Amino acid sequence: MPGGHNFTIMATFVLVHGGNMSAETWNRLSGKNRYPPGMHLGPRYWEDTAAFLRDHGHTVLSPALGDEFTHSLSDHIARVCDLITENDLRGIILAGHSYGGFVITSVAARLPKRVRNLVYLDSALPEPGESLMDILGWVYTGTHAALLPGPSLAYTEKIRYDPATIRGLRKTYIRCTKSEFSAVTSQSREKIAAAPGGWAYLEIPSSHVPMADRPRRLNGIMLSIAGR
Repeated sequence: MPGGHNFTIMATFVLVHGGNMSAETWNRLSGKNRYPPGMHLGPRYWEDTAAFLRDHGHTVLSPALGDEFTHSLSDHIARVCDLITENDLRGIILAGHSYGGFVITSVAARLPKRVRNLVYLDSALPEPGESLMDILGWVYTGTHAALLPGPSLAYTEKIRYDPATIRGLRKTYIRCTKSEFSAVTSQSREKIAAAPGGWAYLEIPSSHVPMADRPRRLNGIMLSIAGR
């Protein structure tokens, strides 16, 4: 419109990683030898998405949670809560990949007034009193038990939160259709279908780690969420 102005909503993202992914996993999925063998990435696998969002004017933080074998779920929740409160972040888009879905659920339940949108990326949707190992153990038995991670403090701790505290928040679920954890994420899809409004549901034809094999598609979705 002549004489009008275009306003872009600038968002603040907090990107929470899942398990401490190995360089070998990333390199295999991406088809690039980007990281040296033997290292673990922590929040680094969000780097390209974070850079893309920053290039579009958004603020992005991606905290390192600490290895899941030496830190508990409670430790990880406290880490993200402290990051948000110490930086006085408000109106945030809080995204969690894989196990990170547990973390963002509890963080949002503790700080609901600071969260604008919850984004679950190929994650379980935990109910109070469930651990990640509980959910994986119910789904993967027998010959599929090899998909179970080793027991760890973070994966065996049961999540504690009040569902009513996050019921009114906007939520987005991004399901990776070629994920090795599709049996878990199929349950997430069913939960969303049965839930009252408030959910947006999207799919990416990618592995469990779309940052590696479908980054453009993922980045486009994250950018669109910022504009809502």
